[in-house]
Amino acid sequence: MHLKALVLTEKEHMEIRQIPEKPLRDHEIRVRIKYVGICGTDKHLYSGQPGSAEANPPIVLGHEMSGVITELGQAVKSDFKVGDRVTIDPNIYCGRCAYCQNNQPQLCENMEAVGVTRDGGMSEYVDVPETNIYKIPDSLSFKAAAMAEPVSCVVHGLDLLEIRPHHTALVVGDGFIGQIFTEILANRGLKKVAVSGRNPKKVNLLKKIGADEVFNPQKVNHDEKYDLVIECVGVKMTQELAISFARRGGQVLMFGVSNPAETIQVSAYDIFFKELTIKGAFINPYAMPDAIQILANRTCDVERLITHEFKLTDVPDILAGHINEKITKAVINME
Repeated sequence: MHLKALVLTEKEHMEIRQIPEKPLRDHEIRVRIKYVGICGTDKHLYSGQPGSAEANPPIVLGHEMSGVITELGQAVKSDFKVGDRVTIDPNIYCGRCAYCQNNQPQLCENMEAVGVTRDGGMSEYVDVPETNIYKIPDSLSFKAAAMAEPVSCVVHGLDLLEIRPHHTALVVGDGFIGQIFTEILANRGLKKVAVSGRNPKKVNLLKKIGADEVFNPQKVNHDEKYDLVIECVGVKMTQELAISFARRGGQVLMFGVSNPAETIQVSAYDIFFKELTIKGAFINPYAMPDAIQILANRTCDVERLITHEFKLTDVPDILAGHINEKITKAVINME
């Protein structure tokens, strides 16, 4: 039996193929994909850069997924059943390296990832270890549930910070991830949540989801400093900007994915004198249950942040930049 999938065959080249259906392993679950998101990581992988791990073509991308269980491996012990509505954590940890054994699985030395090192959600079906499957409530749409992975990454980032109600926060970046951070932080009742961004068309949405202030640092001389600064872009200019916006004693979270060859300039004296805490946040350990609840109770009403819905055949043009529309977040309807 064969199934339809969009395969990254080489750098910057994808094609629809009929690929053989592999035998389902004993501890894995087969899911019929309903929605899959397109992530900035997919663009990195398409252009030959690493995501959470190296992707070696031919490979099926897609690590933000939702769907329905169609088959259970013979040794599955969880209480899943055929027909369950689910979302998927793409990151598969080895459980035996020093990092896994030290409760830091996100730093696993032998990590696999669905849609990165093994075939992912841009396919009719995907096979995933039972430990990476999460049920979703009936009230949660498949479109929203496909966003559990990016929301879980945000949850992990926030878990790394000490967040107090009297804190002020600045989100650097007005894209999809910046919007998720903004809405979740606003719903935590902080003293102030500001957003630094360049797109004036996003200001109304950002204020609707809880931003107290939105400004373009290239157009205004903004000298306010913040307790929490979260960088969501991943380029030199915004990363250096993020550090400069931290007040004394502030915390800076580097969340945006950089080009591995990129470097930034930081004042060592500022880190010392301002007693800054600068942290990185990598993927989403232990965060999927919270992400699903955040989506279910609409602490982050993610569907209003999704700007486009496409078909699988549109993906190559999207990743190649041939779609002229301004896409903040796109999902693929796999029906």
